[in-house]
Amino acid sequence: MIKFEHTIFALPFAFIGALMAGNGLPTGRQIAWIVAAMVGARSAAMTFNRIVDYRYDRLNPRTDKRALPAGTLSIPFAMTFTILMSGLFILSAARLNPICFYLSFPTLAILFFYSYTKRFTALSHLFLGLAIGLAPLAAWLAVRGEFAWPPVLLSAAVMFWIAGFDIIYAMQDLEFDRNNGLFSLPARLGAAPALMLSTVFHAATIVLLLATARWMHLGAIAYAGITVVAGILFWEHRIVKPDDLSRVNVAFFSLNGYVSILLLLTFATDILTR
Repeated sequence: MIKFEHTIFALPFAFIGALMAGNGLPTGRQIAWIVAAMVGARSAAMTFNRIVDYRYDRLNPRTDKRALPAGTLSIPFAMTFTILMSGLFILSAARLNPICFYLSFPTLAILFFYSYTKRFTALSHLFLGLAIGLAPLAAWLAVRGEFAWPPVLLSAAVMFWIAGFDIIYAMQDLEFDRNNGLFSLPARLGAAPALMLSTVFHAATIVLLLATARWMHLGAIAYAGITVVAGILFWEHRIVKPDDLSRVNVAFFSLNGYVSILLLLTFATDILTR
């Protein structure tokens, strides 16, 4: 029900946010509670999404083998698990600092609200990007306890990155969404225009990553990582075509996994070797 590979979309950026906030490694205690908070938030959000989408997942041939529609897990179990993971997130936030505790409640609201956005807006991809993009800002607040522009820029970069590849992933459900009254940019605009907009989102990602690195006075290693990431995103858009979706999973899981891990390695190396 909760895929391990989805962790690579948020956790590396949370670590980057924490490293930037501490201008080096946070304390072991901070790292432990950040990881616990990430586990709780991600698990609660994904399980809640599976509950909300249960009816559609049963109808969609691409998703009808998921745990809930297949009967492997029950709805009551999923609801209990969501409550427990939400509690873990709130507890972890409270153990970090007061501002994280107070913001844990609106953060959960944002994470849960995303699951309903496909019912009324084609911009649901950006809502997903916002939900996951909170990770670096949240980790910065966990370490620093105050807002600043660098984590906001990094969170915006993650938002557009997630939204861009979620558009690509949604190409698989274009006809299903149209037939069932669900909203997505591929269903609204068509395949080719949606892919063009995805390219624009990923270009914004690179600009925002460069702005983050400049604001943090990072060096050549971080900029090299951003350059390689730009190449990966370019390749991602080369292998997915409006009339050929056979490599969507390669773009969604493999290439995007390289993006987050590469940025973590290069940003971390740059920060820790200064």
